[in-house]
Amino acid sequence: MIKAVIFDMFETLVTHFESPVYMGKQIANDIGITEQKFREIWDTTDDDRTLGKMTLEEVIEESLRVNDCYSSDLFQEIIDKRKMSKIECFKHIHPDIIPMLKELKEWNIKIGLITNCYYEERDVIKNSILYDFFDVACMSCELGMKKPEIDIFQKCIKDLGVMPEECLYVGDGGSFELESALSFGMHPVQAVWYLKDGANQPAKRKADFLHAESPLDIISEVKKHQGLKY
Repeated sequence: MIKAVIFDMFETLVTHFESPVYMGKQIANDIGITEQKFREIWDTTDDDRTLGKMTLEEVIEESLRVNDCYSSDLFQEIIDKRKMSKIECFKHIHPDIIPMLKELKEWNIKIGLITNCYYEERDVIKNSILYDFFDVACMSCELGMKKPEIDIFQKCIKDLGVMPEECLYVGDGGSFELESALSFGMHPVQAVWYLKDGANQPAKRKADFLHAESPLDIISEVKKHQGLKY
């Protein structure tokens, strides 16, 4: 029996690619340096930002000062654009996400979140329309642990009060999350409803995993495990 469904966030419940992105290339353009130059700091601090050891503000200030182009106006412009790009993601949610989450609630299925995220993403998630659906939200920057480490999966199911075999894990497949979920004893499902050909997305279809073409396929999969028809 499935008692919980645990979701990834980005490219699973929401996507960056239905709205203008504001990532390394765009930030570098605003600073006025090459993307390669910007990424010398941006990429090397990714783990620290993911684990909550550094903030967006600290990295942008360092990047501006190292490149001799710091100004308070430029600093604030970049911070604001980055945060607004994250807020914009939640304005383009797949139309079946909310109905799917509501139906899981109606079936008394617990809902968890495991996401690798930075503080600026954490803040947007907590203020989003999705946050109240989660019985447990495990965010890497708060916990100091991230996927694919098993520790964050263990934390989530302990807080949900379920066993691994009682969980579906749903994610786009980035960060080797599906492989970790499988090794931990969960039932992994690759969410492919946001995948687009030619997009610079972090994951592609993985042949070794069950694919959910629509969010409502998750309801069907839960009912299949319960021995019911959708």
